[in-house]
Amino acid sequence: MYWVPKTRLGIKVEKGDIKTMAEALETRLPLREPEIVDILLPDLEDEVLDVNMVQRMTDSGRRVRFAITTVVGNSNGYVGLGKAKGKEVGPTIRKAIDNAKLNIIEVRRGCGSWECGCGKPHSLPFDVFGKKGSVRVTFKPAPRGIALAVGDVAKPVLRLAGIKDAWAFTKGHTKTTANYAQAAFEALKKTAEMRVMKYQEDKMDIISGIIPGTETERVMVESEAEEEKGSEAEKKEQVKIEDSKQEGKGEQKVGEVKKEESIKKKETKEAKPSKKEGEK
Repeated sequence: MYWVPKTRLGIKVEKGDIKTMAEALETRLPLREPEIVDILLPDLEDEVLDVNMVQRMTDSGRRVRFAITTVVGNSNGYVGLGKAKGKEVGPTIRKAIDNAKLNIIEVRRGCGSWECGCGKPHSLPFDVFGKKGSVRVTFKPAPRGIALAVGDVAKPVLRLAGIKDAWAFTKGHTKTTANYAQAAFEALKKTAEMRVMKYQEDKMDIISGIIPGTETERVMVESEAEEEKGSEAEKKEQVKIEDSKQEGKGEQKVGEVKKEESIKKKETKEAKPSKKEGEK
C-alpha cells in the first residue's frame, strides 16, 4: 500500500517512531488518516450496524441518500464507531469505515464482577453509562459464562472491543439503531476516562488495550519482522547494484587503458623507419 503521510502523526508512524496504537493515542496528536490505523492494527475487523435510506422530494424528482453506521475493532481492546451519508451504498460504507477508524479508542477490561474473581480481563472493570438522544445504556461486569447479555446493536460493539461477558440495562427508544450504537460507544469511552488507582488495577486485573501474548500482538510482531526483512533485502539489492556499477566503471577504465596502449603502439610503428629505407 503506497501512502504519503500528511500529518505529524502519520510521518512519525511511517518513520517507525510510533509502533503501537497506544503510543499513537498517548501523543494526543489528531488522528486524521485511516492508513495509520491500518498499519498499527493490521487485524482490524469491521461490521455494518445500520443502513438507513432517506428520501427527499425535490423539484427535479425524488432524491435518495443513505445514512450508514459502522463499527471497527480488533477484538482486543480497540474499537471505533463511524457514520457517513452518501448517494451510493458501497462508497458510503467505505467512508463510514474510515470515519470509524479515525474515532478509535482504547478500552479497559477486567474482572469487575463480585461473583467471578477469576483474575482474567474478560469483562468490564466497573459499571459504565452512556447516552445519546433518548437512549440510555448501562453496562455492568458479568461473571464468566454469561456471555454478552445485551441488545443486538450493542453486541458487535462490545465484541469488537474484546469484551466477552457483560450485562446491559437500557432506557429510551432503542429501536433507533444509530443512537443505541452511539450510546454504547460513549459508555465504553468511560472505561478509559475513569481514574483508577494502582491497587485497584491489581485487584480487578484491569488491562488497557491489547493483552500481552495474544493473537493481535503476534500479528504486530510478525508484520514488524516482515518490514525489517524487506528493508534488509532492499539494502542488499542496493549494495549489489553499487558493486555492479563499480565493476562496470573498472571494466570501462581497463578498456580505456587498452585503447591508449594500442594507440601508442601504432604511433611507435609509424615513427620507426623501415629496413629498406635504411639500406638506401
